[in-house]
Amino acid sequence: MKKLNATGALDVFLIPLIVVTILLVAAGSFAVWAYMSRQDYKYNTDQKVAAAVEVAKKQTSTAKDNEFAEKEKLPLKEYDGPAAFGSVVIKYPKTWGAYVNEQDRGSTPIDGYFHPVFVPGTTSKTSFALRVQVLGSDYTTALKSYESQIKIGKIKAAPYVPPKVQSVTGMRLEGEVAPRKQGYMVILPMRDKTLKIWTESSEFLNDFNNNILPNFTFEP
Repeated sequence: MKKLNATGALDVFLIPLIVVTILLVAAGSFAVWAYMSRQDYKYNTDQKVAAAVEVAKKQTSTAKDNEFAEKEKLPLKEYDGPAAFGSVVIKYPKTWGAYVNEQDRGSTPIDGYFHPVFVPGTTSKTSFALRVQVLGSDYTTALKSYESQIKIGKIKAAPYVPPKVQSVTGMRLEGEVAPRKQGYMVILPMRDKTLKIWTESSEFLNDFNNNILPNFTFEP
Protein backbone atom coordinates (compact mmCIF):
# COMPACT_ATOMS: atom_id res chain seq x y z
CA MET A 1 0.00 0.00 0.00
CA LYS A 2 1.19 3.50 -0.95
CA LYS A 3 1.78 5.77 2.01
CA LEU A 4 1.02 9.51 1.99
CA ASN A 5 3.87 11.74 2.96
CA ALA A 6 3.35 14.80 5.17
CA THR A 7 2.71 17.09 2.20
CA GLY A 8 0.09 14.77 0.73
CA ALA A 9 -1.75 14.48 4.03
CA LEU A 10 -1.76 18.27 4.34
CA ASP A 11 -3.28 18.65 0.86
CA VAL A 12 -6.05 16.18 1.63
CA PHE A 13 -7.19 18.13 4.69
CA LEU A 14 -6.45 21.64 3.34
CA ILE A 15 -8.93 21.59 0.46
CA PRO A 16 -12.01 20.70 2.57
CA LEU A 17 -10.88 23.25 5.14
CA ILE A 18 -10.78 25.99 2.47
CA VAL A 19 -14.22 25.01 1.17
CA VAL A 20 -15.70 25.04 4.66
CA THR A 21 -14.12 28.44 5.36
CA ILE A 22 -15.58 29.92 2.17
CA LEU A 23 -19.03 28.57 3.01
CA LEU A 24 -18.82 29.99 6.53
CA VAL A 25 -17.79 33.42 5.20
CA ALA A 26 -20.64 33.37 2.67
CA ALA A 27 -23.15 32.33 5.32
CA GLY A 28 -21.89 35.06 7.62
CA SER A 29 -22.18 37.70 4.91
CA PHE A 30 -25.72 36.62 4.10
CA ALA A 31 -26.62 36.73 7.80
CA VAL A 32 -25.25 40.28 8.11
CA TRP A 33 -27.12 41.39 4.98
CA ALA A 34 -30.37 39.81 6.21
CA TYR A 35 -29.96 41.45 9.62
CA MET A 36 -29.28 44.89 8.12
CA SER A 37 -32.26 44.54 5.77
CA ARG A 38 -34.47 43.59 8.69
CA GLN A 39 -33.25 46.58 10.72
CA ASP A 40 -33.76 48.91 7.74
CA TYR A 41 -37.30 47.59 7.26
CA LYS A 42 -37.98 47.80 11.01
CA TYR A 43 -36.88 51.40 11.47
CA ASN A 44 -37.66 52.89 8.04
CA THR A 45 -41.00 51.29 7.12
CA ASP A 46 -43.00 54.45 7.74
CA GLN A 47 -40.67 56.57 5.65
CA LYS A 48 -40.67 54.04 2.81
CA VAL A 49 -44.45 53.77 2.81
CA ALA A 50 -44.81 57.55 2.86
CA ALA A 51 -42.40 57.91 -0.05
CA ALA A 52 -44.24 55.25 -2.06
CA VAL A 53 -47.58 56.96 -1.39
CA GLU A 54 -46.15 60.31 -2.49
CA VAL A 55 -44.86 58.82 -5.75
CA ALA A 56 -48.26 57.23 -6.41
CA LYS A 57 -50.00 60.56 -5.76
CA LYS A 58 -47.72 62.37 -8.19
CA GLN A 59 -48.26 59.74 -10.87
CA THR A 60 -52.03 59.92 -10.43
CA SER A 61 -51.95 63.72 -10.49
CA THR A 62 -49.84 63.76 -13.65
CA ALA A 63 -52.15 61.28 -15.38
CA LYS A 64 -55.21 63.37 -14.45
CA ASP A 65 -53.50 66.57 -15.63
CA ASN A 66 -52.63 64.96 -18.97
CA GLU A 67 -56.17 63.64 -19.37
CA PHE A 68 -57.61 67.07 -18.61
CA ALA A 69 -55.22 68.74 -21.07
CA GLU A 70 -56.26 66.34 -23.84
CA LYS A 71 -59.97 66.93 -23.18
CA GLU A 72 -59.40 70.69 -23.24
CA LYS A 73 -58.19 70.41 -26.85
CA LEU A 74 -61.65 69.28 -27.99
CA PRO A 75 -63.62 70.06 -30.03
CA LEU A 76 -60.99 70.78 -32.64
CA LYS A 77 -60.93 74.20 -34.29
CA GLU A 78 -60.82 74.47 -38.06
CA TYR A 79 -58.92 76.45 -40.66
CA ASP A 80 -60.56 76.57 -44.11
CA GLY A 81 -58.26 77.63 -46.94
CA PRO A 82 -59.34 79.37 -50.15
CA ALA A 83 -60.76 77.23 -52.96
CA ALA A 84 -58.18 78.72 -55.33
CA PHE A 85 -55.44 77.01 -53.31
CA GLY A 86 -56.93 73.57 -52.87
CA SER A 87 -59.60 74.18 -50.21
CA VAL A 88 -57.22 73.00 -47.51
CA VAL A 89 -58.95 72.22 -44.20
CA ILE A 90 -56.80 71.85 -41.08
CA LYS A 91 -58.30 70.80 -37.75
CA TYR A 92 -56.23 71.61 -34.67
CA PRO A 93 -56.66 71.77 -30.86
CA LYS A 94 -58.86 74.61 -29.67
CA THR A 95 -56.23 75.46 -27.06
CA TRP A 96 -53.85 76.50 -29.87
CA GLY A 97 -53.51 79.85 -31.57
CA ALA A 98 -53.20 80.25 -35.35
CA TYR A 99 -51.70 82.73 -37.77
CA VAL A 100 -52.15 82.10 -41.50
CA ASN A 101 -50.88 84.39 -44.22
CA GLU A 102 -52.85 84.04 -47.47
CA GLN A 103 -51.71 85.81 -50.63
CA ASP A 104 -52.70 85.58 -54.29
CA ARG A 105 -49.16 85.98 -55.51
CA GLY A 106 -45.78 84.68 -54.44
CA SER A 107 -44.11 81.32 -54.00
CA THR A 108 -46.15 80.44 -50.87
CA PRO A 109 -49.86 81.24 -51.31
CA ILE A 110 -50.66 79.83 -47.85
CA ASP A 111 -48.22 80.03 -44.94
CA GLY A 112 -49.64 78.96 -41.58
CA TYR A 113 -48.33 78.82 -38.00
CA PHE A 114 -50.09 77.00 -35.14
CA HIS A 115 -48.95 76.80 -31.51
CA PRO A 116 -50.38 76.26 -28.00
CA VAL A 117 -52.10 79.34 -26.52
CA PHE A 118 -50.74 81.87 -29.04
CA VAL A 119 -48.37 82.09 -32.00
CA PRO A 120 -45.00 83.69 -31.19
CA GLY A 121 -43.38 85.92 -33.80
CA THR A 122 -43.07 84.07 -37.10
CA THR A 123 -39.41 85.04 -37.28
CA SER A 124 -38.69 83.76 -33.77
CA LYS A 125 -36.67 80.64 -33.09
CA THR A 126 -39.74 78.83 -31.80
CA SER A 127 -40.20 75.18 -32.78
CA PHE A 128 -43.82 75.49 -33.86
CA ALA A 129 -46.37 72.81 -32.99
CA LEU A 130 -47.70 72.91 -36.53
CA ARG A 131 -46.78 74.52 -39.83
CA VAL A 132 -48.86 74.40 -43.00
CA GLN A 133 -47.84 75.66 -46.42
CA VAL A 134 -49.19 75.58 -49.93
CA LEU A 135 -46.28 76.06 -52.31
CA GLY A 136 -46.58 77.49 -55.81
CA SER A 137 -44.14 74.84 -57.11
CA ASP A 138 -45.13 71.29 -58.05
CA TYR A 139 -44.61 68.19 -55.92
CA THR A 140 -41.51 66.91 -57.72
CA THR A 141 -39.75 70.23 -57.37
CA ALA A 142 -40.68 70.54 -53.70
CA LEU A 143 -39.47 67.02 -52.89
CA LYS A 144 -36.12 67.58 -54.61
CA SER A 145 -35.15 70.13 -51.99
CA TYR A 146 -34.93 67.25 -49.45
CA GLU A 147 -33.15 64.68 -51.64
CA SER A 148 -29.63 65.44 -50.42
CA GLN A 149 -30.65 65.21 -46.75
CA ILE A 150 -32.42 61.91 -47.42
CA LYS A 151 -29.30 60.51 -49.10
CA ILE A 152 -26.99 61.37 -46.20
CA GLY A 153 -29.46 60.08 -43.60
CA LYS A 154 -30.50 63.36 -41.98
CA ILE A 155 -34.05 62.64 -43.08
CA LYS A 156 -35.96 59.36 -43.32
CA ALA A 157 -38.62 59.16 -46.03
CA ALA A 158 -41.58 56.83 -46.61
CA PRO A 159 -44.69 56.96 -48.84
CA TYR A 160 -47.77 58.46 -47.22
CA VAL A 161 -51.48 58.36 -48.08
CA PRO A 162 -53.68 60.79 -46.12
CA PRO A 163 -56.65 59.04 -44.44
CA LYS A 164 -59.24 61.46 -45.87
CA VAL A 165 -57.71 61.93 -49.33
CA GLN A 166 -56.74 58.40 -50.29
CA SER A 167 -56.53 59.17 -53.99
CA VAL A 168 -53.22 60.95 -53.34
CA THR A 169 -49.83 59.48 -52.40
CA GLY A 170 -47.13 61.74 -51.03
CA MET A 171 -44.14 61.40 -48.73
CA ARG A 172 -43.69 61.44 -44.97
CA LEU A 173 -40.36 62.77 -43.73
CA GLU A 174 -38.73 62.39 -40.32
CA GLY A 175 -35.59 64.22 -39.21
CA GLU A 176 -34.20 67.69 -39.88
CA VAL A 177 -37.27 68.96 -41.71
CA ALA A 178 -36.29 72.56 -40.97
CA PRO A 179 -32.83 74.07 -40.33
CA ARG A 180 -31.60 72.87 -36.91
CA LYS A 181 -35.06 71.50 -36.05
CA GLN A 182 -35.98 67.83 -35.76
CA GLY A 183 -39.56 67.12 -36.73
CA TYR A 184 -42.06 65.28 -38.91
CA MET A 185 -43.47 66.40 -42.26
CA VAL A 186 -45.97 65.29 -44.87
CA ILE A 187 -45.57 66.51 -48.46
CA LEU A 188 -48.42 65.98 -50.92
CA PRO A 189 -49.08 66.82 -54.58
CA MET A 190 -51.99 69.22 -55.10
CA ARG A 191 -52.61 69.97 -58.79
CA ASP A 192 -49.70 72.15 -59.93
CA LYS A 193 -48.90 73.02 -56.33
CA THR A 194 -47.66 71.25 -53.18
CA LEU A 195 -49.13 70.91 -49.71
CA LYS A 196 -46.72 70.69 -46.76
CA ILE A 197 -47.82 69.93 -43.20
CA TRP A 198 -45.29 69.49 -40.40
CA THR A 199 -44.41 69.82 -36.75
CA GLU A 200 -41.02 71.21 -35.75
CA SER A 201 -40.68 69.25 -32.52
CA SER A 202 -41.30 65.70 -31.28
CA GLU A 203 -43.03 67.35 -28.30
CA PHE A 204 -46.10 67.75 -30.52
CA LEU A 205 -45.90 64.41 -32.31
CA ASN A 206 -48.97 62.98 -30.54
CA ASP A 207 -51.08 65.93 -31.69
CA PHE A 208 -49.61 65.64 -35.18
CA ASN A 209 -50.45 61.95 -35.42
CA ASN A 210 -53.76 61.92 -33.53
CA ASN A 211 -55.38 65.28 -34.31
CA ILE A 212 -53.82 66.80 -37.42
CA LEU A 213 -53.08 63.99 -39.88
CA PRO A 214 -56.31 61.97 -39.44
CA ASN A 215 -58.50 65.05 -40.02
CA PHE A 216 -57.04 67.34 -42.68
CA THR A 217 -58.51 67.44 -46.18
CA PHE A 218 -57.91 69.24 -49.47
CA GLU A 219 -58.96 69.13 -53.12
CA PRO A 220 -56.24 67.25 -55.05
